[in-house]
Amino acid sequence: MTVLIPVEADDPVPLGLALRRALDGGPALGFGMLADVPPRVPAGTAVVIATSGSSGIPKRVAISGEALRASADATAARIGSGRWLLALPTGYVAGLQVLVRSILARTEPVMLEGRFTPVSFAEATLSMLRHGDEALYTSLVPAQVATLLDAADDVAVRAALQAYRAVLVGGQALPEPLRERAADLGVRLVRTYGSTETSGGCVYDGVPLDTVSVRAVDGELRIAGPQLADGYLGDEALSDRVFVRDEHGIRWYRTGDLGLVDEGVVRVHGRADNVIVSGGINISLDRVERLVRQIPGLHQAVVVGVPDERWGEASVIVARRGEVLRRTEADQLEQAREAVAAGIGKAARPSRLVLVDEIATLASGKPDREAIRRLASERH
Repeated sequence: MTVLIPVEADDPVPLGLALRRALDGGPALGFGMLADVPPRVPAGTAVVIATSGSSGIPKRVAISGEALRASADATAARIGSGRWLLALPTGYVAGLQVLVRSILARTEPVMLEGRFTPVSFAEATLSMLRHGDEALYTSLVPAQVATLLDAADDVAVRAALQAYRAVLVGGQALPEPLRERAADLGVRLVRTYGSTETSGGCVYDGVPLDTVSVRAVDGELRIAGPQLADGYLGDEALSDRVFVRDEHGIRWYRTGDLGLVDEGVVRVHGRADNVIVSGGINISLDRVERLVRQIPGLHQAVVVGVPDERWGEASVIVARRGEVLRRTEADQLEQAREAVAAGIGKAARPSRLVLVDEIATLASGKPDREAIRRLASERH
């Protein structure tokens, strides 16, 4: 067993020192929602990260130093190594991996001052250019990329974006219009696919990293490689369901994502459960729908996820026109958004209310969610 130290500070300097020790077998670091976790964890654990994962249910993922190193090494082999800008919270695996990659590259990461803005991003990037000649890298979520592209008329912001050898983009799907805008500006985006359970992104622009294997079993994507987490702290049953061994004894992570591998390229079709990722945050549409249905006039409403250029995905309420009485559509939506914000959080608030004459149903009488989703996407 090894000691687990809760991490609250986001300063990369002391955190980097603690992470070096954790990677070398020292005390493990715990990130987020760990108040009831025992002070000691299995030997070999470097970090424990609390995450809602793809199910929307909080889990505590235990990752070894070997897995973190394997992930960082594979990334360096694919895109190179250099100096990293930390623009994401270290409580997320993508932010933490910026520190791990910096440690292995023997460079000092730079952290944004204050909140993320185009100005703070440009200032941090240009300071890196003035104080070194290493290749520059950063990791962002699509909403951050959208914010920067919207401000790219500013010469400093545009120059900062173009300064990076690679900008890793993960946490949610990267909308094609966003990718095209970046390409037109000469910004080198790399789409990443992975999760906390895989120590971060392990598929870059659809191609698995060199040490990573991906296959589809019954339509579900599974991942194998040295970067896999050890499992879920305190939940052996869940660990056994999600991390499975095949007939050859190879350990695979069941992603819960539907997709296929086509001539070596991984294509993700969507989540097997009813969860969207909006702005890098996992949101259970079932939870949103339960809260929305408590609002008068929306008792039979259906909540679906649609693509969103800025946030990756967004939730939309679809309701029968005749049931929304004595109030405007805007008022109804605002009441629903307030209820969801209070019950789940602001990030889960529905973006729109779409009124229809009838809710599409299956032969069983249940909502035809795919048909409803298509309609909502057309009107979003």
